[in-house]
Amino acid sequence: MTDRAALAALTAEIVACRRCPRLVKWREQVAREKVARFRDETYWGRPVPGFGDPDARILLVGLAPAAHGGNRTGRVFTGDASGDFLWAALHRAGLADRPSSRRADDGLTLSNVYIAAAVRCAPPANKPTPDERDNCAPYLARELALLDRVRVLVALGAYGWDAALRAMASNGAKPAATTKPRFGHGAEAEVGRYVLLGTYHPSQQNTFTGKLTSGMFDQVVSLAKEVALS
Repeated sequence: MTDRAALAALTAEIVACRRCPRLVKWREQVAREKVARFRDETYWGRPVPGFGDPDARILLVGLAPAAHGGNRTGRVFTGDASGDFLWAALHRAGLADRPSSRRADDGLTLSNVYIAAAVRCAPPANKPTPDERDNCAPYLARELALLDRVRVLVALGAYGWDAALRAMASNGAKPAATTKPRFGHGAEAEVGRYVLLGTYHPSQQNTFTGKLTSGMFDQVVSLAKEVALS
């Protein structure tokens, strides 16, 4: 069983983090200024921790919270179009108890899945700097170490792929291949005791253009479930 107390302590540490001045300034500015459609809401405006089943066998790794999604709601992939796409897919796979989530307090529960981001604060233009990436990297590595039942990591985009590889390396897991595994939709790599799967990120840019369809995403989620629970 995962050490829930240690995971909760790490979550609290992530939420209190102020290591990156540019990200702190941006996330708090967005929370103050808001956008018109959310002007009556109180924004989270802090780092967004991981979320899901502490005994998960699958870890999903995204890029960073959206300025008016996770940065507003306080939960990864909640309150934005990417989340709408993701939750529906997890629900179809029997890994989430509902197909949508717009608020962090709506009671959504996940089974065998935990979701985290490579960078925990919403970055300007959705582009963290290398220093910001490196400041956040230990959080994902520590989460992976605590989530000791995880067997499959699903990288949501190339950024998540690289972050997942670094997190596994920090925990002593090395790719079976001699060269660095390359990202691609449907990519698969053995990394120590883990299996790493890749999928295009469920961003509006990808889903609205058809670069990533529900069927394509479902195939990766189904494979992750099959491998993790076999």
